[in-house]
Amino acid sequence: MKHCGTQKLETDRLVLRRYVNEDAAAMYNNWAADEEVTRFLMWPAHSTLEVSQGVIEDWVKQYTNESYYHWAIVLKENGDEPIGDIAVVDMKEEISMVHIGYCIGRTWWHKGITSEALKAVIDFLFDVVDANRIESRHDPRNPNSGKVMKKCGMKYEGTLRCSDWNNQGVCDACYYGLLKSER
Repeated sequence: MKHCGTQKLETDRLVLRRYVNEDAAAMYNNWAADEEVTRFLMWPAHSTLEVSQGVIEDWVKQYTNESYYHWAIVLKENGDEPIGDIAVVDMKEEISMVHIGYCIGRTWWHKGITSEALKAVIDFLFDVVDANRIESRHDPRNPNSGKVMKKCGMKYEGTLRCSDWNNQGVCDACYYGLLKSER
């Protein structure tokens, strides 16, 4: 893969950009403190603003790594305030595979925003980073996450039983993938 670090991406409605330390309050207020948003994630809802500040400080430090890809999702009509998160959460260099994870504040659910962000990230990872496979997974009790993947052209590849965990405990994982040659 041709790593170039997290680059600013734009769509019709969105800017995907690097986090800055000043994003902590928006992260905390818009999604990270919401137990409904984090219900099927692998990290608990943030109990305080200080937790969000610490997480963002760590993310900002990681931008020095050219193989680190992590974006704040910003709705252009909202100014520069992040409303969600999308990132490469796993990578296997030997097969040019990246695994994407995402979440967005409940206020912005069911508006096509996450699909728009995922599509932009998929395009970037295939066209610029030269990934060969992009994958993602979701808990089957969270079917809307799978709908985002399908909308972006990812293909359902199967469900691995009791193969994952999240804030609900041990869970099944529905896998979706897309190969560069399938676009």
